[in-house]
Amino acid sequence: MNPILAIGLEVLVVAALGAVAVFAGSPLVQAVFRRADPPPAADGSAPEPEAPGVQAAATTLRGGRWIGMLERLAVYATILAGFSGGIAVVLAVKGLARYPELKATTNGAAERFIIGTFTSVLFAAGCAGLAWWLVGLW
Repeated sequence: MNPILAIGLEVLVVAALGAVAVFAGSPLVQAVFRRADPPPAADGSAPEPEAPGVQAAATTLRGGRWIGMLERLAVYATILAGFSGGIAVVLAVKGLARYPELKATTNGAAERFIIGTFTSVLFAAGCAGLAWWLVGLW
């Protein structure tokens, strides 16, 4: 294979899977949030008041969608760059930045933070692993 073509394909694969990691992660995280919420009562009414659910905590953790997209981009990039310690840096910065908001609430914000972070990181890592594997094919 022509080396210039090979490099172009590698760049295309890395960019395409990076876009998938960043932009397709948000709908995935929202779907996981819906699954994590308590089911409605048998009569179809709202869930019990002591379990507000993770979707209700969205007002407490504003900016979560943008933060999640940047988090997925950073995780994807650090894995492809071979800097696995970068994942720890990303998670530490995110945790420290959100700590005051998480400490001050009792409405499911911590659960939303943990579920969203784990889903985002796992999805970005999966996309990075797929990119790593595809680039290694040629």
